[in-house]
Amino acid sequence: MHLIFGGAYQGKLDYAIGRYGLIESDIYTCSESEEIDFSKKAVNRLEDFVLHCLRHDMEAKDYLKSHQKNWQDKVIICTDLSSGIVPYEAELRAWREMTGRTMVYLGGEAEEVTRMFCGIPQRLK
Repeated sequence: MHLIFGGAYQGKLDYAIGRYGLIESDIYTCSESEEIDFSKKAVNRLEDFVLHCLRHDMEAKDYLKSHQKNWQDKVIICTDLSSGIVPYEAELRAWREMTGRTMVYLGGEAEEVTRMFCGIPQRLK
């Protein structure tokens, strides 16, 4: 699995498309859905799935652990929410924390981890 993360609008999806030759039909974009479509080559906006999990009293990391065999060969793209001002709203703080826990887990499991900043990929692992 290749985990690509970075701030909002830093070129994460464009990098994945260019690197892996992805087309729109290859990419599952997370939303307020209970399941991730792992039949696609890439999972985009994982942070939106994490928010769904938070709002339904689920731990996103546990969901991914229980579906690990389904994403071993995928590209997973997630916005890094850990930078900037800590949100005042409790839900947004909890979302930030759960997203961090999820990324720590995925980073440990990933074969490759890339941080995107200003459209520049930085390979971390």
